Amino acid sequence: MEESVDIAIVGSGFSGLGAAIRLTQAGRHDFVVLEKSDAIGGTWRDNTYPGCACDVQSHLYSYSFAPNPNWSRLFATQPEIRGYLEDLTDRYHLRDRIRLNTTVIGAEWDGRGWAVRTADGGTIRARVVVWGTGALHEPWIPEIEGLDRFAGPAFHSARWDHAADLRGRRVAVVGTGASAIQFVPAIAPEVGRLTLFQRTAPWVLPKPDRQVPRSLRRLYRLLPPLQKLQRAVAYARNEMLVGGFLRPKRMAVVERFARTYLDRRFADRPDLKAKVTPDFTIGCKRILLSNDYYPALKRRNVEVVTERILQVTENAVVTADGVEHEADTIIFGTGFKVADGLSRVAITGRDGAKLADAWAGGAQALLGTTIAGFPNLFVVVGPNTGLGHSSMIYMIESQLNYLLDALRVLDERGVTALDTRRERQDAFNSAIQDRLDGSVWSQGGCSSWYLDEHGMNRTLWPDYTFRFRRRTRRLDPRDHELVA
Repeated sequence: MEESVDIAIVGSGFSGLGAAIRLTQAGRHDFVVLEKSDAIGGTWRDNTYPGCACDVQSHLYSYSFAPNPNWSRLFATQPEIRGYLEDLTDRYHLRDRIRLNTTVIGAEWDGRGWAVRTADGGTIRARVVVWGTGALHEPWIPEIEGLDRFAGPAFHSARWDHAADLRGRRVAVVGTGASAIQFVPAIAPEVGRLTLFQRTAPWVLPKPDRQVPRSLRRLYRLLPPLQKLQRAVAYARNEMLVGGFLRPKRMAVVERFARTYLDRRFADRPDLKAKVTPDFTIGCKRILLSNDYYPALKRRNVEVVTERILQVTENAVVTADGVEHEADTIIFGTGFKVADGLSRVAITGRDGAKLADAWAGGAQALLGTTIAGFPNLFVVVGPNTGLGHSSMIYMIESQLNYLLDALRVLDERGVTALDTRRERQDAFNSAIQDRLDGSVWSQGGCSSWYLDEHGMNRTLWPDYTFRFRRRTRRLDPRDHELVA
């Protein structure tokens, strides 16, 4: 089957739904949202592990054009965030424009538009494609010898096996990232034994979370500017970290606070404190927020293992020191395949150019949004748009501003497409990498998922987010070739 639309949106998480809402608000209704799953929500649909919540303040981790005065906590939990996205889908009447169970397997530019191919054999022809799948949707599980012969359940936190009964069981957890510090405290009280395999100790700060009183929520509904003020305060506090990210010596104050928190939590356990004390500058890897992670590690039924995992047997995880750690269940909190997710899709641009080839040396785009040689393709949450301190929703909204202005230019100029000039893209990315060279992510002494296989940071925006907003407010025609 083949059909035609003006705009095809891939993904129905914050990026895809945000694009659909902004297009609707702008009076553009000729679009379709293609979603591989059987439900909308993206990251907040997939991650249903115990304790799943956001580490960015609720009022900031939501669309500015669709505020939610009803957040029950300062840091929203997964069910509330997914509920927010479901509510918006209904409020803006998007259900009829969303195609569930529709996996995009490729897209080709034919000189006039895109032919988007789906796994069911269908083709959707679109003038514009908005790629909104984000970076955190394909789980990464390390290759460990013998994992395939493990007798019990083994799963990634983003594919939580709710049928696996953990009560009284021996559970091995691999990884100590943002997901693990949430689900470890949630499951530790019920399991028989929890063995946490830690490759690198993370920096953890207390999470300033609390319930939002009903009276305050009622006030937000009555006085929306009050909620905007709360959002602005949260935004300003987060941005204060940027100066330290760019000049690592400034992180000393934050690191001193984190060390004090660590010292207080483990004053009675110097042996455990030594294991969980990071050996890199704070901020080099994502700073984690939790009030219950450290207490969970001190439980009698929890052990932190820092030895390298050597192999897995039918009922144990074996470390390099020869110790067999018996386990009934293995849970991976090992993150996602981030750096080059889009290049793994068969996307062909002008003159037969393959995106996989264009990104063979690393993912690059102009403002993380448009890619030279791939006209009318707009990537939301593209290369170097990630953040280590604030809300990705702010960045998504900035890119959507850029998308809408690009559509305005296309219509006003009466042209078929915009194609980014390679020299402008190269200059932009060279400046980005120069700025990253002296940052904490490069000089902090760690190896993180921010870096790709070439050791380049293709993930983070190395500046204040308001500068990204300023640069994406309007499309600069000098950056692009107008294709008649």
